[in-house]
Amino acid sequence: MFFRLLIAALLLPLRVRLCVRTLSPARGRAVAEAEPSPVAPTALAVAVGVVGGVYGIGGGSLLGPILAARGLPMTRVAPAALAATFATCVVGAVVYALLSLTSVGDVVPDRWLGLACGPGGLVGGSIGTRLQPCLPETGLRLLLGGLAAGLGTLYAVQALA
Repeated sequence: MFFRLLIAALLLPLRVRLCVRTLSPARGRAVAEAEPSPVAPTALAVAVGVVGGVYGIGGGSLLGPILAARGLPMTRVAPAALAATFATCVVGAVVYALLSLTSVGDVVPDRWLGLACGPGGLVGGSIGTRLQPCLPETGLRLLLGGLAAGLGTLYAVQALA
């Protein structure tokens, strides 16, 4: 229940900021002002990777909406989201390795689930990469905001039910 409320609390305000910022962009703001320093996305990717590894969710699914809501162009959001997903994988592998050394019971990841999800992620990422240049950025931002709202609402309803 706590996990669902935490994700809902993260996604719902993020959705509002993302959609409002997309529909009414600030006038006169330079793109350089919206971009963080080179260290910020890396630090955020590591933090999201750790949180994603702890909760067992992809880091890119957390980082993508955060960076898009900040106003970064989608061409900059995708590499950072991939870096967060990679950090999540590394943290997960390290945690499993440490748990196997210190745990009495059998600690192994679900390899069949990983083998099933890996090709699906690869196909989805490839399709998204090919379609992204064909879609307007405003549409992508609104789609991301809508997905964040839907998932946040679903998690809030499930947690409170």
